[in-house]
Amino acid sequence: MKTPWTLARKLLAIGSAVLVLALGSIGLTLWVSWQLEGGAAAVNEAGRMRMQTWRLAASLHDVPPAQVQTQIDRFQDSLDLLAQGDPSRPLLVPWNDAAKAAFHDVVQQWQALHARWTQGPLPEAAAVRADAESFVRSVDVFVGAIEQQLARFTSILHLYQLAMLGLALAAAVVLLYTGYLFVLEPLARLQRGLQSMEQADFAARVEVQRMDEFGRLAAGFNRMAQTLQSLYRSLEDKVREKTASLELERGRLAALYEVSALLARADTLDGMAQGFATKVRRLAHADAVAIRWSDEANQRYLLLAGAGLPKALSEGEHCVVTGECLCGQSAADARTRVIPIVSADRTLGHCAREGFRTLVSVPVRLQQRLLGEVDLFFREDVALGAEERSLLDALASHLAGAMEGLRAAALERETAVAEERSFIARELHDSIAQSLAFLKIQVQLLRASRGRGDEAGVERTLGELDTGVNECMGDVRELLVHFRTRTNTEHIEPALRTTLQKFEHQTGLKTHLEIDGHGLPLDPDVQVQVLHVVQEALSNVRKHAHASQVWVEVAADSAGWRFEVRDDGQGFEPEADRAETHVGLRIMRERAARIGAQVRVDAVPGAGSCVTLTLPPSATATAATSAAA
Repeated sequence: MKTPWTLARKLLAIGSAVLVLALGSIGLTLWVSWQLEGGAAAVNEAGRMRMQTWRLAASLHDVPPAQVQTQIDRFQDSLDLLAQGDPSRPLLVPWNDAAKAAFHDVVQQWQALHARWTQGPLPEAAAVRADAESFVRSVDVFVGAIEQQLARFTSILHLYQLAMLGLALAAAVVLLYTGYLFVLEPLARLQRGLQSMEQADFAARVEVQRMDEFGRLAAGFNRMAQTLQSLYRSLEDKVREKTASLELERGRLAALYEVSALLARADTLDGMAQGFATKVRRLAHADAVAIRWSDEANQRYLLLAGAGLPKALSEGEHCVVTGECLCGQSAADARTRVIPIVSADRTLGHCAREGFRTLVSVPVRLQQRLLGEVDLFFREDVALGAEERSLLDALASHLAGAMEGLRAAALERETAVAEERSFIARELHDSIAQSLAFLKIQVQLLRASRGRGDEAGVERTLGELDTGVNECMGDVRELLVHFRTRTNTEHIEPALRTTLQKFEHQTGLKTHLEIDGHGLPLDPDVQVQVLHVVQEALSNVRKHAHASQVWVEVAADSAGWRFEVRDDGQGFEPEADRAETHVGLRIMRERAARIGAQVRVDAVPGAGSCVTLTLPPSATATAATSAAA
């Protein structure tokens, strides 16, 4: 393979050629100029020879021989100088045939003339002048030959100068053309390619004409454009993939939101399961869905709800034993599975007979406890991806949480019923049961008095019985008032006024209500307990205080609520052993403990008693939050 000519090699070759031509032209010009300068010096020296000839001819008869010899030596030096040249001056004869012949003639004539003028008697002055004129004419011939040669060199010099001018013009044109061809035009192509790239035309390419630097640069540009084009295409694909992924995620979140809203609205397990089955069938594009509930021991699965289930399948698999059917997973290896029904060897036959080909079983787990499973039936082969599995697991997790919420709500209701029954039993035991026990004792005393014939004892016992029956009836009425107290949203003041009005009607005692301040409203459950405590305090006043008036004072501020029930009765010793009073105090303290409050009893014998109920600030927090919501 031939090595491609790079731009540097091309420019170097062109520059070298131009430089060689320029140096050659300059060298020739210098050589011609040197020849002209040397020839001019030779002409000058030859002209001096003519002057020396005339001087020598004029001084042969007039000057001493020594001076004549000196002039002859000088003349001989001039001849030797012309023959050998002097590069330092420079002085050189531009020799050619005519110049050589003329110089040879000059030398021969000088030798003949030198012999006649120095050997023998001197010729006459006329003969000397004649010899000198003949010699000068030969010198003139030599000078003429030199001048002709110098004229030719001058013509050559002019020709070289014209050639150098043409060479300079040609070199400029060549440099401009090569600069355009090798630099400017490739740069223009690259610039056009860059403009196309700026306009997002990633299909633009630059033509590679030569494999020089610009050719390699164009090839690199083309590779870059191809890479950008592939990246742009891949970026578009990634954007489409990301958009599709976001759309799937949006659909997943929408599905979770729909199912969460459905589960939040459901108030029964059957309604929740049926709604969930319908939603999951639509979201998963399933042909049928079954929701199965597992017992605590995970031995059986009960069909709780279904959507699109054939009647034969729902009746035939209403209760499935764990492990005997594809629809019943054991808790040990429960996981989301895709099961081909046709090729399954443990199927009971219902799914295959109904035309289902694939079963997707999703366990419903709450932490480590298996609550049931969701079965999705398809009439075609189905393969679940990671996103679909994650969505089904999330939906099943929401269902498990909602089921647990219903169970917790049911347990809470059962607990509330048990507490209410315990409260009723305690109220009956603390009031009516004690009164009936007292009446039973009085009946026994009545029988004993009648057996003894003690009429006074009989009357006295009958009076006790009458008093006991009245007290029992009062306790019954008071319990009915207590049991009818319900949670409501009204303020505590009207509820207290109603309670005091009923108390005045039952006892005939004068009551007073004073409310100081305006605190945050009480939570309804707290308000009920407060009313029960106040009613219990009023009941103790009715039974034991023998008072004429009762005061109920309420203080409300930022620190909380405080309720006081005072009477002007007979009072009692706080440390005395009074079973009935202690029972009432215990009941009040139990009610106060439910709401985190405190009960304090102050009493002075003969000066009445005071029951104080103090509520913590948290008793109003729930109500304030509900009002803000």
